Amino acid sequence: MGVIDTEDILKRVASQFQAEGSMEELVPYGSGHINDTFRLTCRLSDGGCKRYILQKMNTSIFKNTAELMENVEKVTSFLRKKIIEAGGNPERETLNLVPAADGRTYLESEGEFWRMYIFIENATSFDEVKKPEDFYNSAVSFGNFQRLLADYPAETLHETIMNFHNTADRFANFKKAVKEDVCGRAKAVQDEIDFVLAREKDTHVICDALAEKRIPLRVTHNDTKLNNIMIDDQTGKGLCVIDLDTVMPGSSLYDYGDSIRFGASTGAEDEPNLELISLDLGLFDIYTKGYLEGCGGSLTKEEIELFPMGAKLMTFECGMRFLADYLQGDVYFKIHREGHNLDRARTQFKLVSDMESKWEEMTEIVRKYSGQALEK
Repeated sequence: MGVIDTEDILKRVASQFQAEGSMEELVPYGSGHINDTFRLTCRLSDGGCKRYILQKMNTSIFKNTAELMENVEKVTSFLRKKIIEAGGNPERETLNLVPAADGRTYLESEGEFWRMYIFIENATSFDEVKKPEDFYNSAVSFGNFQRLLADYPAETLHETIMNFHNTADRFANFKKAVKEDVCGRAKAVQDEIDFVLAREKDTHVICDALAEKRIPLRVTHNDTKLNNIMIDDQTGKGLCVIDLDTVMPGSSLYDYGDSIRFGASTGAEDEPNLELISLDLGLFDIYTKGYLEGCGGSLTKEEIELFPMGAKLMTFECGMRFLADYLQGDVYFKIHREGHNLDRARTQFKLVSDMESKWEEMTEIVRKYSGQALEK
């Protein structure tokens, strides 16, 4: 397919949404790896401009577009109502879907699925933490997201990826990958396999707490990276949580824990030199503080007490998935060198080990902030 053909398809798709004004520019946008994203600029009758985000959704990862978009529509509508009640700006503080011409929240065209959002002006997302304040601001934003959705009936949402953070289920899949050993790689990584097998008991902690209703089922984002927060260009504060494709029922510990996993590590996720990998307790502290501030008393005592386990389990789960993929021939995660997934697994396991050695300090940090953060 040539450039002209692609441009014609994009314009034809964009014209089937209820965007204001006449189409002026349509260009690729952002650094996302899952969906194809474009920025649409429309000229209004008064001479001004209005911009939109047009996305082609990835149906190889998200199999049921209708359910995914139902989640997005319901959650953003709920957030919009909460933001208005609080005197905020719903055009900037949550995503706003633009309906297709037929009124639906998405468009199906030649077997592909598209959606459109209003573009959030004067705000930027960042791919990596430049300074501790960035990490703190992302924590407040994700905590605020949790607070606003605290009374949303999470059980009514669809699971867009089944058993996404069901660590016990991930463990069962890992054991299957070890047993099958389709690439004959297991013998050379027995130390890493043993590391996982020795922590089977941990894999049940959050699953069991949810099943036994010791912690509540909540609306969770499940991809709490810094670049899923829009930062206000003027204030530098977190403005809006974006990328809601993995919003589904779960535990607040998933969102908190995954943020610590990627943001409080001293090294890159695929760093081959494990000497460079450890948990930065300063960043752990600042994120815990910000997340609890954002949550604004919406979490329970047991949820907060499980914060260290949330951080450890999300890191462990990710390492387990990397190692399983390595054993299966690198079929899920994209690799850029031989042994890439093995390097990734080892960094996660090193981080888990470091968390275990710093458990008392982590617990003390959580305890320091928990007093003013308990459910009101």
